[in-house]
Amino acid sequence: MRKKDILGNFVKKPNVLYSHTPIRKLPWDHESYTTLITFLPKCSDLRVDCGGREMHLAGYGYKWLMYLPMDEYWCVTAIYSPSDELLEWYFDISRRNFIDECGVPCIDDVFLDLVILPDGEVITIDADELQEALDIGEISKEDFDNAYIVHDQIKNSKWSNIDYLKEISNKLLLEHELDDFPEIDTFVDIKPITKGWSEDKKYCVTKANGTKYLLRITPVSQYETRKSLYEMQKQVAALDVQMCVPVEFGTCNDGVYSLQSWICGEDLEVVLPMLSETEQYVLGLVSGEILRLMHSVPAPQTQEDWETRFNRKTDTIIEKYIECGQKFDGDEHIISYIERNRNLLKNRPQCFQHGDYHVGNMMLENGKLKIIDFDRCDFGDPWEEFNRIVWSATISPHFATGQIRGYFDGEPSIEFFKLMAFYIASNTLSSIYWAIPFGESEIDTIMKQSQDVLAWYDNMTNPLPTWYLKNFYIQWANDVPYKLKAPYDFSFLSKYGKAFKVFDDQDSGNICFGMASGDNKVFVKFAGAPTERSNTTRKEAINRMKSTAQIYNDLEHPNLTKLIIAEEIGDGFACVFDWADAECMGKMYPQSRKRFLQLSTEVKLQVFDDILAFHSHVVKQGYVAIDFYDGCIMYNSNKGRTIICDIEFYSKAPYKNKIGRMWGSSRFMSPEEFQLDAIIDEITNVYTMGATAFALFGDECDRCIEKWKLSKELFNVAKKAVNDERDNRQQTIGQFIAEWGRHG
Repeated sequence: MRKKDILGNFVKKPNVLYSHTPIRKLPWDHESYTTLITFLPKCSDLRVDCGGREMHLAGYGYKWLMYLPMDEYWCVTAIYSPSDELLEWYFDISRRNFIDECGVPCIDDVFLDLVILPDGEVITIDADELQEALDIGEISKEDFDNAYIVHDQIKNSKWSNIDYLKEISNKLLLEHELDDFPEIDTFVDIKPITKGWSEDKKYCVTKANGTKYLLRITPVSQYETRKSLYEMQKQVAALDVQMCVPVEFGTCNDGVYSLQSWICGEDLEVVLPMLSETEQYVLGLVSGEILRLMHSVPAPQTQEDWETRFNRKTDTIIEKYIECGQKFDGDEHIISYIERNRNLLKNRPQCFQHGDYHVGNMMLENGKLKIIDFDRCDFGDPWEEFNRIVWSATISPHFATGQIRGYFDGEPSIEFFKLMAFYIASNTLSSIYWAIPFGESEIDTIMKQSQDVLAWYDNMTNPLPTWYLKNFYIQWANDVPYKLKAPYDFSFLSKYGKAFKVFDDQDSGNICFGMASGDNKVFVKFAGAPTERSNTTRKEAINRMKSTAQIYNDLEHPNLTKLIIAEEIGDGFACVFDWADAECMGKMYPQSRKRFLQLSTEVKLQVFDDILAFHSHVVKQGYVAIDFYDGCIMYNSNKGRTIICDIEFYSKAPYKNKIGRMWGSSRFMSPEEFQLDAIIDEITNVYTMGATAFALFGDECDRCIEKWKLSKELFNVAKKAVNDERDNRQQTIGQFIAEWGRHG
């Protein structure tokens, strides 16, 4: 038996150079101790055989996290590589754990060890040494047996659970690495943040009162830069800019630290595609207003003239691009545009710049836009700040357009667009050599972006980028925004109450409003306004809406949204329906669609049964469904009710295709709905029901068995329904329902 302290006897050996954090008693419900050993330069490597694998376990940069609980018969070492990859957990089994005469936590090691690898493999180590110790009388038979009992207890306890081991190990590692931070004892939780390009160590830290902060630790060599950044952030925050607010700045043994307010939100670049075009545009407006506010901070009087400064920078950018060895097709257009337009730099004002202003450095918290990552802040031409708008425009042209208009509080001048193109061209060149150290993936991204830029600007011949939405217009109804092609007077809406929701993504020529008057809510569908996505004339939209009342009255059904009134109003025509608090499956409402698709299979089966029942009713009333798609399907979870809406194109049967490509989503349309003079009838609707089944239970575009979530028998029923040959489908809705029910 041998005594081993918490530092491990190995560190007493020659050529083992290390440092360690103070041995800490943990504030847990059982007495336990921990320390972190870090191996220094010129430390000898340690490589061992572990179950037939050679493991590199020690050397410069490796870390050994030691944990010794006093109420157990083992201690464990979590071994990390220099890149903080967990390599293994090494359990030393003991006869007893104790504090020695020097106050150091120790164990009496009984030779038998246990190794757990990150893939879950468990390896028993040094069983031969345990047997030898018994044979020569170094340990008793009781010690021998107890060693295996402890061995098996570890294997069958939470200490062999990889997720638990990782959680405990990483938590302790962070606490050790921040051991010298001034406020470490006030934090009850510390989580590392790995996202971003900087060399900073970043953490989300939580205090006892639940308040979260962003903690950043930077090498001490950056002290002056970070102090200046902290002071600038304070100045910008004083303008009431929605941002990560600087709280504290100082030094610690690990470098320079800054503490900032934590933003409990989502990355805008992730959530933005899930929002409607109107919501994207409005957030862009807000981002432009925030940028204008930040630009109110003036540059120092000593700032160098902008034309001189940026011309010098431009020369360097072109030189570095030529020397880097990476070239993109069409670079001559970029360089030529820069050289032709250097005169645009004359007499440009200067102010504070965020330095990296795009959707990747913005977050959405409770619907509010927040700005983060001021690391590249500087002073310069305010319009240069738009050189990163390429990242925003790629994700959302509506956001990028809104940002420009929000900044200028309207339409900017052509001079702005020319200079923005100049700065984007310059940034396109510098991004190429910037990407090289980050590898092929980043180079490919930047190369693609260079081609996007050339396409947007027609090889730099047109300063107005193609993503800029010249004819996009926003109006507001009771603080709710909606998009149009041109202004329209909606003052008549006050008759129905106050608007709380607008649906402006329809291509039918209609726009819809959720209106509230006290506790009463209605859904108003209006035809006559210049809707942004309309593919029909104003007259056609109004005439179609006028015919809607008869259709809804004829097809009244428990699952059909109820029509209250239809009337001429506001130089157009409106249909007013009961309001339904429901999720819509339509792709034009991505967040609602996401929630709908998360419904259980059992609920979706009920939804489909309701859809089938309604369309059986449609047939009995002498109608044929036209333009039924996922946007017509809603579900109220609170009431467990399926709601069908938007049936304006349903028509009396028989119906002949008079236009070729009919109205509707191609994902739900039969071949005859693309054929001029084809008959549209109940067999057509069988196809629509089969397509709906695939939308609910499979893949609406790839109708294969591998993506189907129900039985093979039900797959065959749905597959038969979407056969291109009409004679090979079920011939009636009733037949489809019977076959579906037989296998359901």
